[in-house]
Amino acid sequence: MKFYKYHALGNDYLVLNPADFPAQATSACKLLDGPAGNDRTPSKWGSAPPSEAEVRLLCHRHYGLGSDGILWGPVETLDNVADAVGDRAKQDNAAQPRPNGRPRMLRIYNPDGSEAEKSGNGLRIFARYLAEHGLVQGDTFTLQTVGGLARVEIIDRAAWRLCIGMGRATFASAEIPVAGPSRDVLGESLDLGRDRHFSFCAASVGNPHCVVPLPEISEELARRYGPEIETHPLFPNRINVQFMQVIDRANIRIEIWERGAGYTLASGTSSSAAAAVAHRLGLVDSQVTVHMPGGTLEINIAPDWEITLTGTVTKVSEGQLSPDLFSFLDRV
Repeated sequence: MKFYKYHALGNDYLVLNPADFPAQATSACKLLDGPAGNDRTPSKWGSAPPSEAEVRLLCHRHYGLGSDGILWGPVETLDNVADAVGDRAKQDNAAQPRPNGRPRMLRIYNPDGSEAEKSGNGLRIFARYLAEHGLVQGDTFTLQTVGGLARVEIIDRAAWRLCIGMGRATFASAEIPVAGPSRDVLGESLDLGRDRHFSFCAASVGNPHCVVPLPEISEELARRYGPEIETHPLFPNRINVQFMQVIDRANIRIEIWERGAGYTLASGTSSSAAAAVAHRLGLVDSQVTVHMPGGTLEINIAPDWEITLTGTVTKVSEGQLSPDLFSFLDRV
C-alpha cells in the first residue's frame, strides 16, 4: 500500500496509485464499521477509490498522514463521478478537442472526503509523479479530471517547474454556478448578515471561485469569512474563496479558503481565477504573478480567456501505509 507525498508551494497532496492497492494486499486491514454510505473498505481499493471516511483519515494531520487532498490515479475511467461534478465535466469535455495521445486520468479528493473538479497544484504534482515513474513519455502530455482536460509541459526537470493549461475562465453564473438569473457575476454584493457585506466576482476555471477584491487582506480575514462564503446559499455547490489585493498591473496577492479543505497556503485554480477576475476588471495585464503565503505562481491569460499556470513541485516523502492506520477510522 504505497503512498507518495508532494507539495506545491505548501499545498500538499498524497498520490495513491490504484495499481499499488490490489485487493489481496489490503484485505488484512482492520476497519471499524462506518456509517451508511461510508462502508467502502480498503479491500476494494484495487477497483474503486477510498471512501469519504478513509480520505478524511488519510488527510488528517494527527491520525493520518496529513495533506490538503488525495490524488487517486492514474485511473481508466472517470465514470460514476458525483452528479454535481460530473454533469459539468461532461459538458466541458464534450466542448474541448481531444489532444493527440490518450489523457492520463485522475480523481481529486478534498480532506473532507468530497471530490474536487480540478486543482492546479494537484495537476502539477500528479504530472511530476507520472514523469518520475515513467508513466508518460516526453515532457508534454495531457491530464484529465472530472473538471476537464489539462495540457502539461515540463519546463525544467531539475527544478520540477511545470506549465499547466487550466482551461478557459468563465464568469457566467450558470457555469460556476451562482444562483439567480443568467449573468456574468461581476461586482455583486454578498450579504453575510450582521451588517457585513462584500463586493465579489465569481469565476470558474473548471471549479467554482468567489473572488473578493479588497485594499488589504490577511489570513485572519480568510479564516473568519471564508467558511461563511463557501457555504453561502448563493453558491449551490459551495465555492472556493479568494480575498484579493491588487499590487500593480503585474502582481496580485491572495488569501485562500478552499472548498472542502479550509485555509490553504497556495492554490493553482485560485490563482487562475483571481488573476482572470483582476484582468476582466481591467486591474492587471494578461501576465500576472500571484503572491500567496506559500509562494508565487505565474499566470498567463490569453485573449480567449484560456489560462496557463507555471510553478514548481517538491517531493516530500514516500512510504507504505500501515494497516493499523485504519483502526482510527471512527475518529475522523
